[in-house]
Amino acid sequence: MADLDEIYNTRILELAGAMTGNARLPDPDATASAHSKLCGSTIEVDLKMSGGRVSDYGATVKACLLGQAAASVVAREIVGTSPQDFHTIAEQMRAMLKSGGPPPTGRWADLGVLEPVRHYKARHASTLLVFDAVEKALAKVVGSRS
Repeated sequence: MADLDEIYNTRILELAGAMTGNARLPDPDATASAHSKLCGSTIEVDLKMSGGRVSDYGATVKACLLGQAAASVVAREIVGTSPQDFHTIAEQMRAMLKSGGPPPTGRWADLGVLEPVRHYKARHASTLLVFDAVEKALAKVVGSRS
């Protein structure tokens, strides 16, 4: 099992501290939130879409360090991402934590720093909150355009 120092490491602290997009959008195409009952973390996200891709992103993140780190990477990388590409990244994160899958690669590779969390099931929900919230918002946008 991973040691807590491996989970709460310097890189996770840096990612959490570098969060951008931690402000709400004035006129989003969709808004959604996710909440972890276990730890009380909450993330609310706003999305703007253009040309089938995320064109702007905003969020309010009231989460633990792990949730903040994941939200920071998402805020940095989500603009320009299609709904399908985001679902792929979210599924890679779930597989990485829950079934030992490999971490995301490419521009999302920083999410790999959260790989040791797989050994702490109680931390999975807070780490995945941003993915849950964004997928709910994407479903609203896609649903409203069908």
